[in-house]
Amino acid sequence: MTNMLFTNVRIIDGSGAPPFAGDVLVQGNRILRVGRGSRSIPTVGATVIDGAGATLMPGMVEAHTHFSWNDSATLDGIQRMPLEEHVLWSADVARRYLEAGFTSCVGAACAKPRLDVVTRNAINSGMIPGPRYLAASQEITVAGALGDEMLPHLPFPEFSFGVVVSGPEEMRKVVRMFLKYGVDTIKLNLSGDNFAANAPAETTWMADEEVAIAVSEAKKRNKRVSCHARSCESIKQAMRHGIEIVYHASFTDEEALDMLEARKDKIFVAPGIGILFAMMDHAAPWGIDRKKAIEMGYEIEIAAAVESLKKMHKRGIRVLPGGDYGFAFTPHCDNARDLEYFVKHLGMTPMEAIVSTTKLGAEIMMQGGELGQIKDGYLADILLVDGDPLSNLSILRDQKKILAVMKDGTFYKKPEISSARSRWAASVA
Repeated sequence: MTNMLFTNVRIIDGSGAPPFAGDVLVQGNRILRVGRGSRSIPTVGATVIDGAGATLMPGMVEAHTHFSWNDSATLDGIQRMPLEEHVLWSADVARRYLEAGFTSCVGAACAKPRLDVVTRNAINSGMIPGPRYLAASQEITVAGALGDEMLPHLPFPEFSFGVVVSGPEEMRKVVRMFLKYGVDTIKLNLSGDNFAANAPAETTWMADEEVAIAVSEAKKRNKRVSCHARSCESIKQAMRHGIEIVYHASFTDEEALDMLEARKDKIFVAPGIGILFAMMDHAAPWGIDRKKAIEMGYEIEIAAAVESLKKMHKRGIRVLPGGDYGFAFTPHCDNARDLEYFVKHLGMTPMEAIVSTTKLGAEIMMQGGELGQIKDGYLADILLVDGDPLSNLSILRDQKKILAVMKDGTFYKKPEISSARSRWAASVA
């Protein structure tokens, strides 16, 4: 078993502690030892990676991932991609996420019933490269709500972006189908979205009885439920029924915040605020200029979301980055931008933002005791970054700055060791 030694690196260990200079020894798929100070671990018997003063940190976790979103500007543009092309697209996006520094991802819905499951299984078997992945169902919705794309003259399920149910028994049948396929998470669309013309963000669509059945069926098989919940009432609904992962959570009141805080050790919030700012500032080429975005309600939602998420962070509710990357205006692999938004708009420190995608990311992956930190005995999911993310978080979305990506002790983006050593030698000459 070959040992790999990272030396001459500045370590951000993912715990929130201050960075330090040191060495990291990897044996197999785990971190064998973390040393403090220069040359703190003997090099004998190890392949040495001289980091040339670069930053070593845990791999990032994306908490709200849609591998099968195909950078379309519309939901139907995603759903109508032919199955064969969609499989290849999802596999390629998984590879790109890993190379961009995301060594773990939580699926938040796929565009066709088994796309997430097939992608996860292919990654786990070694057929394709990709992050550790938790597979989601399609979005489950109700008639007229977000995800119902069926046309009146074409009332066929395959023409809908989400799976449309009506009543508890239809919900039971659909949830059981996805559990049979092997998903890790059932996804429910509880609220509307300003992206949907007739179901804006502050509306709530799913009946309590439907939600209760979905959660009950998932928990029988020890699976989790996630939800699209922008409205205040949908957040409360999620908390009443024991949903563990809340996406968006834009509109709150004190009761909703209290309910979230009461379950803060059991839940995660991944707001996906990047798409809100993208709709305001980057969607004009696809017909949504700033004026149109304001008319759609995005200015109001941004103000509400920022205020809600600030309060959540202060209350100790776990707020994680990620969400809705994979549209034309939020292209894949720009996901680390959320960390910058967390600092700029939510009042997080840069270190808190990094912890949200490392230590907290490991917790949403259900591997909090062995992932998300540079720590003795932990899994070797490691990034080598050219620069200091604490001074400039934007380097984490610059793939040229991601010098190396290791997942499970294997390099998926290899460091250029010779050039790194040359840079280091020049810096001390």
